[in-house]
Amino acid sequence: MNYSSLLMLGLLPFGAHAGDLDSRAMEALLVKSINSVGSNRLDIALNEVDALLKINPNFKLAQMLKGDLLMARAKPLSGFGNAADAPTDRVNDLRDEARARLQRVQQQTVTTAPRFIWQLNPQQRHAIVVDTSKSTLYLYENVNGTPRYVENFYISVGKKGSDKVVEGDQKTPLGVYFINAHLSKKQLTDFYGSGAYPINYPNEWDTRLGRNGHGIWLHGTPSDTYSRPPLASNGCVVLSNDDLSHLGKSVQVGTTPVIITNQMDWSNEADQEDRAALLKQIEQWRSDWSSLDTDSYLTHYASDFATGNFKLDSWSAQKRLVNSGKSWIKVGLSDLSVFPYPNQPNLVVVNFEQDYASNNLANRMKKRQYWMKRDNRWQIIYEGAAS
Repeated sequence: MNYSSLLMLGLLPFGAHAGDLDSRAMEALLVKSINSVGSNRLDIALNEVDALLKINPNFKLAQMLKGDLLMARAKPLSGFGNAADAPTDRVNDLRDEARARLQRVQQQTVTTAPRFIWQLNPQQRHAIVVDTSKSTLYLYENVNGTPRYVENFYISVGKKGSDKVVEGDQKTPLGVYFINAHLSKKQLTDFYGSGAYPINYPNEWDTRLGRNGHGIWLHGTPSDTYSRPPLASNGCVVLSNDDLSHLGKSVQVGTTPVIITNQMDWSNEADQEDRAALLKQIEQWRSDWSSLDTDSYLTHYASDFATGNFKLDSWSAQKRLVNSGKSWIKVGLSDLSVFPYPNQPNLVVVNFEQDYASNNLANRMKKRQYWMKRDNRWQIIYEGAAS
């Protein structure tokens, strides 16, 4: 990538002062400096990158740009990362980061809802969507059950990209996950920066597909590093320390969903039709169960349904046995959330609070189901307690 090609990108001018910059403003200032180089305004570019390094001297991409600008006083620039003795792999990493940040600055503000969030429950104040292909984490707030865009952050993901399958493949998983813990800076080595938020990989769908591994976190960077290249982790999602601390204000352990995809997509009319059909089917499932119509209730389960040691046949036999001892049942559902699964068409994760009562048993539990649409009909392929 050379400077003339960077100029061709037509970046918008940046008008903020360099006194109190958040990560997006810093990114825009970096891109403006690159743009100034492309238009041969080298002194202006150097002033801009110096201002950036005063704010964060550990921004290695800005350091490389400054090095290029200083060398330009002796000879014309031939490329990005112009030092003759610089390690090739490290320079390539920084070039990749520059491309990712240029792409991010060019992105328009997101005003529509992502197709991966059909419904948030009242307890979920925010939701996170990670687009591994754009090195971007999007934060949404819950507005009466629907997501509204708040902001986004530059991230790094696995060295080998996304779609994790096995332990040690250095890939970031794709799927619907939930933050299940918070590890403070005091609990970690400096490598993880200001903290970490583990997610529940492998989830139920991963386990069904035979995927394994562990220790997939959202975490920060070492104290001497502002950011890492786009492909740099062993599978985790990595943010700058400031961004992680800022994001942490919106995170609820055990509640906040993290949807990881390799291609961001936006909600459309077909999604709304599917959502309505699914919600209707969920209500019919609840009604059939409550009415003790076991035959109708069991039609909501797919032929390949599985949970724990149960397959459809054993599940059906157990439900018939249990229901034979009931004279009445009442089932209530609340706090419903619905998330289409990335990279798996027609699969949706449904979470809710279940209030069950009968003539001889009463309990409340958090439940998770995976529904799949086949032949234009939604059916359950997994059901169990939500951790």
